[in-house]
Amino acid sequence: MSGHSKFANIKHKKEKNDAAKGKIFTIIGREIAIAVKEGGPDPANNSKLRDVIAKAKSNNMPNDTIDRGIKKAAGDTNNVNYEQVTYEGYGPSGTAIIVKALTDNKNRTAANVRNAFTKGYGSIGTQGCVSYMFDEKGQILVAKDECGMEADDLMMLALDAGADDFSEEEDSYEILTAPESFSAVREALEQEGIPLANAEVTMLPQTYVTLSEESDLNNIRKIMDLLDEDDDVQEVFHNWDE
Repeated sequence: MSGHSKFANIKHKKEKNDAAKGKIFTIIGREIAIAVKEGGPDPANNSKLRDVIAKAKSNNMPNDTIDRGIKKAAGDTNNVNYEQVTYEGYGPSGTAIIVKALTDNKNRTAANVRNAFTKGYGSIGTQGCVSYMFDEKGQILVAKDECGMEADDLMMLALDAGADDFSEEEDSYEILTAPESFSAVREALEQEGIPLANAEVTMLPQTYVTLSEESDLNNIRKIMDLLDEDDDVQEVFHNWDE
């Protein structure tokens, strides 16, 4: 995605989230519940929970809300019945879309996701039909104007902690890791006081699709808006070059 600002895209995504804080807090609350059920309520002994807490803080979730979510999940583990489900499909002009959801009712979620694709003239495919076009990576973005460390020093810190790749963008630094190395790299940066603009395990497209027809643009926006409105939908990955 050369020539594009990944940082600007992240800021745009966060602004959208700010407009729907209720939804993002619901999503993170479910992730906290699952992390606590799988690894316990102590972040010191639960790296998945530490990652979710970092995600919560980057989305401006108050500390007391995070603590309440952990305590509630710890006292209610038998009732945490969310399942992670993934849908893959196609949007306009063959754009690839992956939808990850956390749900307590798979039938409801499947119907809602299918409806979003249908209304945007897309289609749900079989598992694996588009995921081969993406690489699962830990992605950490650091805003240049908030980072007091020289680029070479930041790169060495990240690589020493286990990062796979480091690149310098116009307004940010991008650090990529294997999914299993993400927590260690993120924590190494945090321990050095590096402010992280964004840190998550994501699906990065290997190539991007440009849409120029107005009908295609309207349809993919319709799909994205409907998925964004669904509380069960956790994350949406696509190869549309916005």
